[in-house]
Amino acid sequence: MTTRNLARLAASVAIGVGAAGLVQAQAPLGVAPPAASAGSATAATRSMAKPTIVLVHGAFADAAGWERVIPLLQRDGYRVIAVENPLTSLAADVETTKRVIDAETGPVVVVGHSYGGAVITGAAAGNSNVKALVYIAAFGPEAGEAVGAFGKKYPAPLDNALKPDAAGFLYVDPARFHELFANDVPAVDAAVMAASQKPISASAFGASVPEAAWKTIPSWFMVAQEDKALNPELERFYAKRMGATTSEIKSSHVAFISHPREVTRLIEQAATATAK
Repeated sequence: MTTRNLARLAASVAIGVGAAGLVQAQAPLGVAPPAASAGSATAATRSMAKPTIVLVHGAFADAAGWERVIPLLQRDGYRVIAVENPLTSLAADVETTKRVIDAETGPVVVVGHSYGGAVITGAAAGNSNVKALVYIAAFGPEAGEAVGAFGKKYPAPLDNALKPDAAGFLYVDPARFHELFANDVPAVDAAVMAASQKPISASAFGASVPEAAWKTIPSWFMVAQEDKALNPELERFYAKRMGATTSEIKSSHVAFISHPREVTRLIEQAATATAK
């Protein structure tokens, strides 16, 4: 999770991290199939078309948080849409994301970070165009299960740094933002993120979705091993329950900022593995 202003500081964050930081639970990508005959060229081209990647941000952030991942995906030939959610309620965020997904006529891979995982779980349900779900240090609720259902069983340090305003929207204490939310991001960038964070309605964590997309759609999950905003053990619980292809990375909650290449690689593995 990050902010619009973080785009101005892109040059200061190192994105060339080594593959050693990522432990993959999946075999390397396969070799592309041989070229189709002239008679089946149209069908082959259609089947090899890359899916659109829909990126969904989490709480205390906006769509600009994906600024390090978007150019990497675009470089590799993917069309990318980063959804801007209002964070006023889970229902509103699901509706906004669903509208974006439903507008696509071809294959789609949907990616959610943190609270965005709950959003894609509801928004992608029942859509046959969605070929894969990718959860980045994210919530992965069951149908009818509150987003924050496991907060007491799997507490995280961030829980004690959330501050509500008079309207019931939550903020992260700016003084603890770097430590608990983005401790592997340069302090100057984390300060900008903290100052321009987008609050979320506290009610969103008590809400649920009527149907869980991961029940019928293949899923991938990246666990952030040093996450202080969402307990890594809870992330592992979600990944195991949904039967996701799971990767672990030595990262804070915002792996897509500190480790964009690894996050991009996982998204592209999901896109390639589910291509038809």
